[in-house]
Amino acid sequence: MPRTGLPLVVFYAAVIALLNIGLVLPLPRRLDLLGVGLASLAAGGWCAVNFWRCRHAHCAVTGPGWLALAAFTFIETGLGRSLVHGDEGLLFLAVLAGGLVWEAAWYALRRTHAITPPSI
Repeated sequence: MPRTGLPLVVFYAAVIALLNIGLVLPLPRRLDLLGVGLASLAAGGWCAVNFWRCRHAHCAVTGPGWLALAAFTFIETGLGRSLVHGDEGLLFLAVLAGGLVWEAAWYALRRTHAITPPSI
């Protein structure tokens, strides 16, 4: 997983492009849903690995949230239709917002961005 520099920018750009490809190109709904699912899988996988590595508080929410959204969107892709009226991109942003709110609350209470195991 890229951590800094150009590889990180390319990764973010790829996720953003996959989230918005259906808005830019006249794709069949199934391909648009597949793009959102791949973006959610990439972002969720990134945050899951990042939480394992750095323990950032937001990744405890965004990792599982985006992975669940990816599974949901892949089910929609199989069905060939959106079950949330095409608002998968908004769900992606809602998971992001939830993660940032969680990290802000964690920081306000603990004065650290990392979730660490309790010391014995």
